[in-house]
Amino acid sequence: MPAEAAGHRTVGLRPPSTVMRLARLGSFFPSRLSFMPTLMRRLKAEGWRVEQGENALDPNGYGHVVYHACGPERTYSLIAFSQKLSAEERSDRVIAQAWDATFALFDGEPMAADIERLSQNAPRQEAGRYRPSELVLSRANRSVRFFDHVVESLAAGRQPDPVLVASVGYLMRTTAVYGNGKFGIADRGVIAERPELEGPFQAEMLNVYLIRCFTLDLVEHIARHRAPQTCAPLARATKRRLGIGNATGLGMAPFLATHPVLINNWIAARETALARVRNLAHAKAESAAAILSNLARAKAHVAEWRVDDARQSTRIAELADDLDTLSGWIEANNPFAHPAPFDAIYRFAEDELGPEAQELTVTLLLEPHGDLVDPLTATMSARETNAFEAGMTVGRLKELVRIHYAWALRIDFADPPAQSRFWYVSEEKLEPRLGERFEEDGSDREMPLAIARDVQALATALKEADDDSLVVKVTLARPELRQIAARVQTVARNPYGEIHDNLIAADCLPVDLLRCKLAFFGASKFDPKSDRWTRITMFAGAPLPDELTPSHPDWFVLSPGTI
Repeated sequence: MPAEAAGHRTVGLRPPSTVMRLARLGSFFPSRLSFMPTLMRRLKAEGWRVEQGENALDPNGYGHVVYHACGPERTYSLIAFSQKLSAEERSDRVIAQAWDATFALFDGEPMAADIERLSQNAPRQEAGRYRPSELVLSRANRSVRFFDHVVESLAAGRQPDPVLVASVGYLMRTTAVYGNGKFGIADRGVIAERPELEGPFQAEMLNVYLIRCFTLDLVEHIARHRAPQTCAPLARATKRRLGIGNATGLGMAPFLATHPVLINNWIAARETALARVRNLAHAKAESAAAILSNLARAKAHVAEWRVDDARQSTRIAELADDLDTLSGWIEANNPFAHPAPFDAIYRFAEDELGPEAQELTVTLLLEPHGDLVDPLTATMSARETNAFEAGMTVGRLKELVRIHYAWALRIDFADPPAQSRFWYVSEEKLEPRLGERFEEDGSDREMPLAIARDVQALATALKEADDDSLVVKVTLARPELRQIAARVQTVARNPYGEIHDNLIAADCLPVDLLRCKLAFFGASKFDPKSDRWTRITMFAGAPLPDELTPSHPDWFVLSPGTI
């Protein structure tokens, strides 16, 4: 029953001016709208089977192995290639040339010729040659000391040290996961109409889930061959606790700025879900119980969250205090006994808690309300591009700039810190990088991410044109403004598609961009190593292959033991 029907005002969506600030985006947590939990729910609901196929690994775990994900209509196969790697060769940097394991997600079941072909190419990654039968290309390195510890423990018939399991959380970490047509693999259009892969990054998430299966089997395989008489399998609870690590840096950071329609759809789905829950007039008993249970689990999760970064450590400590405050307020006030309980919980968080706790509260409120939230996952893809509306009047475009970019017009670009950085594409790896404008060369090849500065240039040009004239006349005289004009028009239709901060300012923290995108992936354990890269964990706590059944409980990403 909506709150309005019970005599309470209807809650609208939070405005972009609140949501689309870097400090808030950098406080996001995964929710049931995130892509990993969405994938898990589908695999469970549809009864997908994950099975190991051909295993050509030697006793040391080198060679190849195939995993099949079998659904109602299609099968996808992960072909994993494992090789011996020296310490000198092992690097998580994008410039690395060799990895402990490389992977291809294959469309269907590969033939022997496919495996042979990919064995000559997948280990070379970008330097290899691929076909549209490959949907995702990826690579990973072992977390060497922990990987070896787990193998040695299992070979000796014991379980790995639970303290190490909790502190590390993964056996391997991916250093790149490529999809959407890179290096000759299948374009997005090949899979966009398939129900199981139509959502954002579902092929990539499936790829990572199967890599997790591979790593869990790999340590048991090596231990079994090393000590067949004494070896023990990994305990189920330990298996479930282990995920896949990832090191993510600047290559991913501009994504939120370069895909405004897609990002609008992600954020709009989340904000719509929050508004739907806040507008509920009453709490069902099971929803109230779930929120209390998940709050306790989230508190335990945060208590396990340890990072070296001073800024994030402070935020974690503040978050822990805020969650205690939230628990105390709920216990003292019992909002579930009153009308509009979920709005009351959110309003308390908004008024009394910090941004991290506010955004974690959003996750808590969404989790028990799958009936309201889950249908929104179908709205999170996008096909629209930044189409330029040549026939729009100058007056109308001026109005759109005033409405959607007032924040950009307030920035003083005469102040050097306001444009001290520039984004560019690395010639070596063709990935985004961040340069210091007044200290380094290369700003003449700047990526178009100085959005606020470009908006100001557009606004200046529009002032000189008659309101009744067409925008195309302005862009014919100033063709460099066509792209930003199209962007303003696009964001007017997709108001959550623009970050309301200056991405070339000295105080811009790219790690906030990373965290937002990774939270939508479903990642946990945000562990910043600088303001430009972070480590995370994926699928820790997720169901194991034999738990992909409709009766298995939904995976709550922020449970203890997933960090």
